[in-house]
Amino acid sequence: MSETKRDPEIQALLDKQAINEVLVSYCRGADRGDADLIAAAYHPGAIEDHGGTFLGTGEEYVAMLREVFPTAPRMTHLITNIAIELEGPDKALTECYFLAFSRREENGEPFDHLSCCRAVDKFEKRDGKWAIAHRRMCWEWGHEMETKETWSRGQTATDPSALVRGGKKPNDILYEMGG
Repeated sequence: MSETKRDPEIQALLDKQAINEVLVSYCRGADRGDADLIAAAYHPGAIEDHGGTFLGTGEEYVAMLREVFPTAPRMTHLITNIAIELEGPDKALTECYFLAFSRREENGEPFDHLSCCRAVDKFEKRDGKWAIAHRRMCWEWGHEMETKETWSRGQTATDPSALVRGGKKPNDILYEMGG
């Protein structure tokens, strides 16, 4: 795929935006249980080092997620502090922080978990597509708390059962709307 010759500063902005979209789409895939979105974030043969919880190829990681997602807890990933350092026209180093909220249960006891981790990624642009070639994660901290969902003590929703809730693919509003 050939690229149009652009001003280098404009091309740098376009490349950074493309990388940002990969990172955000990865989070969407994690939250919606959409392994295809996560798979698209990796180049073939990419390394996924999930900070002590998984080490292997991107393909192996996605295969594991396909097994886990059907019973995975509800999650929300927030991605922040995205730093993208372009290293020439087809390589980049990124660092970003994730805040991940999950609703879990152990021995019949529900609890909420909040963790913060960082991902440092080597991105490569191959055939015009930016994707992860090597990811390393580290876990900064985790916090568990009792599940207390009152929706602002009833001020947001007096009947929480009427709230539209997020779900996994295909049972989420994203996919109902055509995503």
